[in-house]
Amino acid sequence: MSDTSFTRIGRDRLAPEWQPAWDTLHKLTGDATFVEVFAQAPDMLGFVMQQFYMNIFFGGKVAQRYKQLARLQLSLIHGCRTCNKQNVPGALEAGFTPAQIEALEQGRLDAFAPAEQAVIDYARQVALSNLEGRMNPALFARLRAHFSEADILELGTTMAVISGMAKLSFVLDLVEREPYCPFTAG
Repeated sequence: MSDTSFTRIGRDRLAPEWQPAWDTLHKLTGDATFVEVFAQAPDMLGFVMQQFYMNIFFGGKVAQRYKQLARLQLSLIHGCRTCNKQNVPGALEAGFTPAQIEALEQGRLDAFAPAEQAVIDYARQVALSNLEGRMNPALFARLRAHFSEADILELGTTMAVISGMAKLSFVLDLVEREPYCPFTAG
């Protein structure tokens, strides 16, 4: 369980609308600290869960498969154990195989189609630990071969929000870190 300084609001005291989010997170990770803490700020929890996840991540125009792949790549790079526990099942539900997930964990692209490889490389550029991340012309061309410019912006915005929420979750000690996480506990 995460060791945050914030007060947690237990499932039994959550507003009924947030109990399913608690249930899902607890089922996937064994820890619903994120929901318990953010329940103190219902507008912020609503932004993350409804505006971002429901409307953009699970909605939007870009196929869910690509967003799941980008999210998993980011959590693997960032070393968020809590995120990995939920993102691996998300990637499997999106149709990725255990062999592909293992390849991603090993940093290999050979198990992925060209569009997926471009998304992985895009995520690697957006990752918080890549201080020199850049959309160079070659990556842009690879992405444009499979996505519209609007799609590339949607993917990038999705990854930016995920990365920012991961960083905030690390800062507030809302998630468990992998041993290799570059963002060590303070």
